[in-house]
Amino acid sequence: MTTVPEVDLTDPEVLRDPFTAYGRARERAPLARLLIPGLGPIWALNRHDGARAMLADARFELTADSFMRPQVPDDCLPYMRTMSEMSGPEHARLRQLVAPAFTPRRAAEFRPRIEALVEALLDDLLDDPPAQADGGRVDLLRHFARPLPMDVICALVGIPEQDRPRWREWGATVTAGAGQDFARAIPGIMAGAADAVAAARADHSDKPGGVLGELVRVQAEDGDRLSDTEIVTLVWHLVIAGQTPTNLIANAVAALLSHPAQLAAVRADPALMPGAVEELIRWCGPTLLAIPRHARQDVELHGVTVPEGAKVTALIAAANRDPRVFDDPDRLEVTRAPGAGHLGFAHGPHFCLGASLARVQTQVAIAALLRRFPGLALAVPADELRAPDPGTWRLTALPVTL
Repeated sequence: MTTVPEVDLTDPEVLRDPFTAYGRARERAPLARLLIPGLGPIWALNRHDGARAMLADARFELTADSFMRPQVPDDCLPYMRTMSEMSGPEHARLRQLVAPAFTPRRAAEFRPRIEALVEALLDDLLDDPPAQADGGRVDLLRHFARPLPMDVICALVGIPEQDRPRWREWGATVTAGAGQDFARAIPGIMAGAADAVAAARADHSDKPGGVLGELVRVQAEDGDRLSDTEIVTLVWHLVIAGQTPTNLIANAVAALLSHPAQLAAVRADPALMPGAVEELIRWCGPTLLAIPRHARQDVELHGVTVPEGAKVTALIAAANRDPRVFDDPDRLEVTRAPGAGHLGFAHGPHFCLGASLARVQTQVAIAALLRRFPGLALAVPADELRAPDPGTWRLTALPVTL
């Protein structure tokens, strides 16, 4: 029987440097057990091939128990079951309705809108220094990386302009992580989604805008395809999920500013940016662990029988630095060839719907920052600002000098 390494997710060394800790487990065996006090063990695929295969394997499914649900009022409960918790035909039906708005082509077409939003946020950094700066330093997480994804997703979805300030506040709460503030924000986000759906339905123009407009048209054409509950759930879930680039952009900027040669290469050749973003997702993407799946039956993995109902995850941080797939994987190299591809957006039926949008958003954000601020530099070493989170690689702040 395979010797399965165990990783305690409360270990200070894991919290300080999860890439090294998870990498050690990967090199000991292709399967590990993650120990989380109070939640029991989770099986984890450590290597690229095994992680990728599990994420596409129908024997492992996402369920409501895969997520830590906040306590919400009873009237919110009908909207809590999102597309992420569904599988098979049910998941495919809803995803098919929304997917056309998130294709690579649509993301490319939306680039000018993203560029305008990015420029507006950077203008704010310069136009109102007292509000944005502290001793010559600016927190790019608070004033740029955090508001940008909500601005983008609101524009894409079609949230009315006058409602976007409160959506920004909700977005800041979401990206700060779980907790009481997050739980308190959920009812407001759901109510905001319902209001936005009602506004789109009341828009009698030929083509109401954004994803909302498309969903409302689908429902008007065939009400059996999409219920009122489903459309509100889709909207609030899309807005929440759309906050992923916050941590990606912050991590990417911190990584480049900490690696002068890589920063110089991207500055010298802007054409490197798409590939550089892929490498940054691989090297410092925010997702360390995939959302746990549940085994639908007893499954043998690398000589170990994983029982029906057990939780199974992919150690993304370990898979994305697997030396079997990536040469010198712990090195950040913005000119790296794509190769087998990273798992930063997962894989299989639940591959991140907004991956193309996140890619374009990150490319635009970094390119604009480097262009407008040639002297951009970290004001504090990024390692001093890491959140102790074994599942998400994220910063608590990103102070820089412009």
